Amino acid sequence: MDTLRFAVDDDDDLYSGFDTVHPALDTRHLESDPGFQEAVRTSHGRRPPTQSRTPGTAIRLTGAAPRLGTVQQGPGTGGSSDGLRRPMTSMRGTGYTSQGSAFDPLNQASKGPAPPLISKTEESPEEKIKSLERRVMGLIEESCLAASRGEIRLSLDRAKEASSKERSLIRQREQAGLSDGHNLDLTFSVLFNLANQYAANDMYTEALNTYQVITKDRMFNNSGRLRVNMGNIHYKMGQYSKAIKFYRMALDQVPNTHKSMRIKIMHNIGLVFVRMGQYSEACTSFEYIMQEEANFKTGLDLVTAYYALGDKERMKKGFLRLLECQLDIDDDEKYTTTSDDTQANLILEVIRNDPLRKMERQMKQEAERSILTAAKLISPVIESTFSAGYNWCVDAIKNSQYADLANDLEINKAVMYLRQKNFKDAVETLKMFEKKETKVASTAATNLSFLYFLQNETDLADNYAQMARDANGYNDAALVNLGNCCYKREDYEKAREHYIAALDIDASCVEALYNLGLTNKKLGNYEEALDSLLKMHAIVRNYPPVVYQIAHLYQLLQDNDQASEWYLQLLGLVPTDPHIHQRLGQIFDSEGDKQQAYQYYFDSYRYFPSNLEVIDWLGSYFIEHQVAEKAISYFERAALMQPDEPKWQLMVAACHRRSGNYQQALQTYKQINRRFPENVECLKLLIRLSSDLGLKEATEYALELKKVERVQEQRDIRATSGSRPGSRRSSSRASRSGSAISGHEEAGVLPPKSPGTRPSARSARSIPGSALSGGRSTRLSLNDLDETEPYIPSNKEVDSSYVDPLGPLQERPKTSLRRKQDEDEFADEDIGDDLLPE
Repeated sequence: MDTLRFAVDDDDDLYSGFDTVHPALDTRHLESDPGFQEAVRTSHGRRPPTQSRTPGTAIRLTGAAPRLGTVQQGPGTGGSSDGLRRPMTSMRGTGYTSQGSAFDPLNQASKGPAPPLISKTEESPEEKIKSLERRVMGLIEESCLAASRGEIRLSLDRAKEASSKERSLIRQREQAGLSDGHNLDLTFSVLFNLANQYAANDMYTEALNTYQVITKDRMFNNSGRLRVNMGNIHYKMGQYSKAIKFYRMALDQVPNTHKSMRIKIMHNIGLVFVRMGQYSEACTSFEYIMQEEANFKTGLDLVTAYYALGDKERMKKGFLRLLECQLDIDDDEKYTTTSDDTQANLILEVIRNDPLRKMERQMKQEAERSILTAAKLISPVIESTFSAGYNWCVDAIKNSQYADLANDLEINKAVMYLRQKNFKDAVETLKMFEKKETKVASTAATNLSFLYFLQNETDLADNYAQMARDANGYNDAALVNLGNCCYKREDYEKAREHYIAALDIDASCVEALYNLGLTNKKLGNYEEALDSLLKMHAIVRNYPPVVYQIAHLYQLLQDNDQASEWYLQLLGLVPTDPHIHQRLGQIFDSEGDKQQAYQYYFDSYRYFPSNLEVIDWLGSYFIEHQVAEKAISYFERAALMQPDEPKWQLMVAACHRRSGNYQQALQTYKQINRRFPENVECLKLLIRLSSDLGLKEATEYALELKKVERVQEQRDIRATSGSRPGSRRSSSRASRSGSAISGHEEAGVLPPKSPGTRPSARSARSIPGSALSGGRSTRLSLNDLDETEPYIPSNKEVDSSYVDPLGPLQERPKTSLRRKQDEDEFADEDIGDDLLPE
């Protein structure tokens, strides 16, 4: 009852008592308060003095001022009679008092300091298991991402780590008594990813074992489909019977509702039968697919199986069935702007190259490739003649929905004629397209231009190349053929313009890049030629002609370090090319490294022992090193190659004499004298050697030498008298020689001179009365062997050109015994300068 309160009477004031305040705060009687009035009167217009603060954290008043919050008692202060001091402010309600106590509005000081934070309790087993599951899933994702980047080793490591963590997770579940909550999806993901990574790393046995663990566990739903993967692994291992077994087991476990999956498995079975040579069983599988869901890939495989069986009628039926396959894509007219609607045109511009459109293009290309491949495969065999088979295929295509491919097949027919060396029929076939649609006519004209270019009919090739360019201004192949025609006519500036125009259309046209490099090389623009060839090297890696041209350009730029580096790279591609060994030998010889130069020259001789220049250098090398007996074998080989050249036989005799075998040297000189009785040099050497040996034959050789010298003097006199100014013989000779030279120039024998180039030795020899010019004398002389012996050099030049795997060689300067090797000059005719026609 004490706690109960009854409602008051209505006469009571509900708000009584709320207006009672402390007397010190009562403002109603301030006017009558003498103390307040005195304080107001004495402090009016004044301000308290400014107090400085100390740098400490607490705020203090300077001097003897009282603490903050209190006012000093004294005369004039209005202290109340109840002993309470008047506060300086009216902030008592916020907890501030004049007693100087700390600010504590919530009265927390009496409660003491806050208790320490409660430490987190340990994770429960369920939380630990969840955390470990997240870790395992993260490892699986890392493994898959690494495999997508091609880092198969890292992906396998992550898959193994995920498998180890998953086993640890299972043990923790068992220890915690939570086996009922086993995550089967996580286990399946771990094992499936591990098997895939084993297969990607070619660890087929481990992959099969992992797949076997999955398929034997009945808790995994639809695990039998993984037998397709096991069949794929057996196929890679060459175990075709086991592959078919697993494919059929997977086929039995796939329901009929999954039609696409069943067709893919049947296609795999057919391909394995083809690999095993069982074409009848393969045909059965492919025919089932063509009945259920025909597609171009299976149709091509079916035609291939019929071709392997040699069944002409079934080949025709299979080809017709292939033409019946539906492509199911939109026509190109859908993406053509036909209206003035700006919004519609913008939409068409967006979808013209979107991913869906790209996929449609790929499907169309796959269909065209399958049809053309099947036609090219069966055309030569389905009829009695090659032409009749192609005609049947062309008619079949024209009667189908893929009639546009008939023209491509006709052009391919011309290509097949070319492969059979039947140029006449190829040209006739291509000429049929001159009056057809623009694109086909351009392609046919390009091929005709190429054919005439191969037949050295430059004018016809140029005409058809212009026709191809006029029919299709974006035909880069036509521009390349035009450039080739100009290059062959030695109009290098015009050829350069055509190649640049072709590159403007297609920057990756390797034919234009290579030919532009050769053209700039002919013009002496070595830096630009090097730039073009380096671009092509970036597109077509390790192509020997390109690598050679780059090395040779560096050599022409006198950068021997780069040249030798590229030549060494070329040796890795064609290690048995003797010319590259010789070039490296020339570079090291010019730098004074005779030992390294000898190694490369000897390798060149090993791969091609008939190069007279290499033989000459090797023989000179051994003579320089005072090992004349080793040089004999090289000069004897040169004498066998040029039996009518006495120079090599004289060198053999000189080597015998230098090695101390005087009798053999004498016999060799006698053999040379019998074969070349008018050789003055041989007679002089016989006289000297016979005199040194004390033989009586020296007198006979001296008389013979006088006769030969007399005969030569008479010849010189007659030649001098015949070439006197004003004589008829001299004028007739001059006219004949002049006409011969002018005739050669008109025929284009001499290549045009350009900066950094000179006429080749082959062209120089073609001019009547001219000798090998443009280089230093490189013929070996006997004076190099013995300075006391006179030597009259022969007037014949040694033809040391040959053909190597990369193209016609240039004329190379011969070496001399006494000269020091200077930097070589190279002829204008370089190996690998053959154009790349389109």
